[in-house]
Amino acid sequence: MKSLLDNINKAFENKSRLGIMSILSVNDSVSFVRLKELLGLSDGNLASHIRSLEEAGYLTTQKQFIGRRPNTSFSITEKGRKAFEEHIAALEALIRMS
Repeated sequence: MKSLLDNINKAFENKSRLGIMSILSVNDSVSFVRLKELLGLSDGNLASHIRSLEEAGYLTTQKQFIGRRPNTSFSITEKGRKAFEEHIAALEALIRMS
């Protein structure tokens, strides 16, 4: 049981971060506005979770202009994908043990 708990990643314990990683794991990239809409978060709340995941190396940020409007989007990194898959596998293993 302890070895299963070792694979649970604290970075994904928060439901907002779990949501961000879930969305990014099935999309090439997602805009800030779209993540905000999907998760129902405020700008500041989403930004703080994004910053934490970015500092951990789990996602990257792309900034560009579409027309004259700034657009920020995010993508999962290989490190992030691996960490998230290990986290989900650990959760599934815990569920199967119940």
